[in-house]
Amino acid sequence: MALHFFTLFFPSGTPIALAPVLIPIEVISYFVRPVSLSVRLFANMMAGHTMMKVFGGFAVLMGILGVAPVLLLVALTGFEILVAVLQAYVFAMLTCMYLNDAIHLH
Repeated sequence: MALHFFTLFFPSGTPIALAPVLIPIEVISYFVRPVSLSVRLFANMMAGHTMMKVFGGFAVLMGILGVAPVLLLVALTGFEILVAVLQAYVFAMLTCMYLNDAIHLH
């Protein structure tokens, strides 16, 4: 039963001739999934923070006329919260799908 997990890397019905190519590709894709999830989450978080930093700098440079950029910052903060919720949902869904694939194997 414990070895049944390894059928994830070589599905039944696959020609034996494809094994040298298919198994390394499947193993790499299995280990790259957490990395791709992490990079996706990091990039989205960093983009929002960078955007807030840039617009915050504009608001400071404009001084008393910085009312419009400050209002834009408030709107962007709401937008960043929305993106964070969406990213958390996508992260949770992809994690559940990957765990389901690993547990139920095909």
